[in-house]
Amino acid sequence: MRLRQTAKSVWAWVRSAPGTYIWLLALLFTTLFLRRLPENVQEHFLGRRSTNLHHLAEDPIRVLFSSAFWLEGGGWLGYLVLFTIFHATAERWLGTWRWLVVVVVAHVGATYLSEGVLYEGIRHGYVDPSAVNTLDVGVSYGLAGIIGVLVYLIAKPWRYVYLAGALIFYAVPLIFATNFTAVGHMSALLLGLACYPITRARPAVWNPTDLLPSRSGAGVT
Repeated sequence: MRLRQTAKSVWAWVRSAPGTYIWLLALLFTTLFLRRLPENVQEHFLGRRSTNLHHLAEDPIRVLFSSAFWLEGGGWLGYLVLFTIFHATAERWLGTWRWLVVVVVAHVGATYLSEGVLYEGIRHGYVDPSAVNTLDVGVSYGLAGIIGVLVYLIAKPWRYVYLAGALIFYAVPLIFATNFTAVGHMSALLLGLACYPITRARPAVWNPTDLLPSRSGAGVT
């Protein structure tokens, strides 16, 4: 009985965030497909779907869409956890279409901002020109944008603690690694924060103190 109830609860959660789990299912299929390819073929295959400078100049819409359905190096189970914590929570709160807007804004915006920084680096001689063909696929920019917009779900003053943690998490690689991917992640986080206007119609706020036994209520209020 308890197992059946748990299964019903899990299925109810999945149904409440269809976009998140359809995306995850697509990522599972592409990850399994990629694992069947020889390693040298994998790199070439992903390279054709990379949002690098070369492809953004030639066929931007195709690579911006296709790059969001491949995981370089696998790690699908890790993304299952991250998508459930962040994407599903955001989709349940914002609704599927608003959630999708944030993902697209973060994915597309951060891609162009990071590749723009890379272009300037190449133009001024700081980066090798071969970087125009660098491999850039994955879902991390969309995830960073969602992490950013979730700031507005959390009650004050806890949202500032969450925001500080997110800024530190993405700022450390930006300071010490200083590569275009780190620029992209920070850009995506900030773009997520900039999506505040679409959260104003979704006033529900989550207070972490609701989890304490001494407090009344739980979860989203």
